[in-house]
Amino acid sequence: MITAKSEVQIRQQLTLVALGKAPADLVLHVGKLLDTATRTWSSAQEIVIKGDRIAYVGPIGSWTGACETIVKRPDLMAIPGLGEVHKHIESSHLTPEWEAALVLPRGNTWTCEASHEFSNVRGSRTVEFWLEARKQGSPLKIFPLPGSAVPPTAYEHGGGYLGYDEQKDFIGNSMMVAGLDEVMDWPAVWNPENASHKRLWGMIEATFEARGVVEGHAAGLKDLPTINAFAAAGLASDHEAWTAEEFWDKLTHGLFIELRPHSMPEVLQGLIEKGLGDWSQIAFTTDDRSASETLEKGATDYNVRLAIQSGLKPEIAIQCVTINPARHMRLTPWVGSLTPGRFADIVLLSDLESFEIAEVWADGRQVSEGKRFTDPVPEINWPDWARNTVQVGGTLSAADFAIPAKAGRETMSAAVLRPFHWEEDFLTYELPVKDGLVQRDVSRNITKFAIVDRFSGTKSLSKMFWAGTGPSTPDCALASSLAHDKHNVWCVGSSDEAMAMAVNALSEIGGGWALVRDNKVVATVRYEVAGLMSSRSAEALDADMQKLYAEGAKIDWMFEPSSSPRWWAGFPERLAFATLTCAPWRWVLVAPAEGIPEGLVNVATGETHPVVW
Repeated sequence: MITAKSEVQIRQQLTLVALGKAPADLVLHVGKLLDTATRTWSSAQEIVIKGDRIAYVGPIGSWTGACETIVKRPDLMAIPGLGEVHKHIESSHLTPEWEAALVLPRGNTWTCEASHEFSNVRGSRTVEFWLEARKQGSPLKIFPLPGSAVPPTAYEHGGGYLGYDEQKDFIGNSMMVAGLDEVMDWPAVWNPENASHKRLWGMIEATFEARGVVEGHAAGLKDLPTINAFAAAGLASDHEAWTAEEFWDKLTHGLFIELRPHSMPEVLQGLIEKGLGDWSQIAFTTDDRSASETLEKGATDYNVRLAIQSGLKPEIAIQCVTINPARHMRLTPWVGSLTPGRFADIVLLSDLESFEIAEVWADGRQVSEGKRFTDPVPEINWPDWARNTVQVGGTLSAADFAIPAKAGRETMSAAVLRPFHWEEDFLTYELPVKDGLVQRDVSRNITKFAIVDRFSGTKSLSKMFWAGTGPSTPDCALASSLAHDKHNVWCVGSSDEAMAMAVNALSEIGGGWALVRDNKVVATVRYEVAGLMSSRSAEALDADMQKLYAEGAKIDWMFEPSSSPRWWAGFPERLAFATLTCAPWRWVLVAPAEGIPEGLVNVATGETHPVVW
């Protein structure tokens, strides 16, 4: 781990090695080496390594010291280990030691962990959790950024509370903490009357005191007055823009731009057409990518290949995942370049244009061959505070999911949401009543959605009707503990009995996914750590996910609008994002709380409303 005392000792030793006055542990000879500061290549270079750091870089034979171990890779090109400027490791659904095994062979040697997810489950333990794998020998460097949105809104509870005192403690006690995770509650930033204003500015203040980086999240913020205000607030970056024009406006007003793959080809082409010459304020970010998708596409290496295919020069693309994010996150003493004092994290390429990775070195040793991770994975017995996080409070029944009607009514008005509903108001439908209960209406794509409080252990849940999501097949339900942003348990289903069965099955495995068909549990995937991650290999997790996908394919799923492609509102991951509560959302369903007995609240104003009337 990085501490000021250890850094002094390490660098005193590296100084002597660089001068040839002390021996090195290993010298690596490479055919070419990229200097990320100047985008220039040097041929026939040697990298002198002491411990897990680089002591010297220069032409082969120029170092005057002694070393018994020399490794020669004359046909390979060396670039620095690739970095993630903004990534939620939780979205891989792997614990950090297994995330390392997945991404290191794909070039990713360091990650700025945007701990929005884990922080909302175990806020007080967030830094402790992210540093544990490294303590136990994992070569992946994780620089945690505690979540700014804990809770995401003032109308949610459970999992912890992070404010000034907590952030001051996190960032003051570990040099690995790089700053504050994406500040996404923009209404709370600008509006002093917002219930989260004081808490959020307290975290920003503590980060400023330590000269840390305050990361931003400017979703939906496109007008110039708001962009100016966002930058003036000290929010240093944005990864939520979708178009080249939006990126340009934010880039030219001082924001560091973190570009995600889904809009990369169009944005890069637009920036190239604008004649952008200085790319130093741009980095590529993965943000969210499951283990299954990473196995298929790649990790940070996929981002680089996509950028090259989109017309960016390979050297610039490499800068966008090495020196640029390292500079932005103020981590250049340790990562971002193949230069003395930095970690000996080296990606060896066999081909530049296709970005073909032959080997990856981390901490001064080879850790992969091709896509195979060759280092041992630490066996971590994650403690109860990390594992026992789904506490529903007992067995739920169909009655817990029922929505009673007023006596004597044949229909009831219902407030209805749908996936990615960020309009000013909810939808309103008239729904039928049967046996005193308000019913779903499959003919109009209306089903039922529930949020189950997994923190209080009191069998507390909210439920309402949703459009265009969930199963239309009778007696089916899907439940998950992956529920942005608060990560309470959510469940969607075509019958109350199936919903209860799915949530009970999810509780038994400690979180993850549970699918019910014909009132039988047909598939589960366990995320036993924080209800978000599993401590096993990507391949093992993917095998369970493929079973879930296969069983899900046997069910008819609703879409809203009906012509939407499956990724927009289908099965299963997009449903987890349909529960988002952060800005720019307005009306959302949260777990019941004081003053919000039914859980339906406008998070921008605090206004509440009955789910039926």
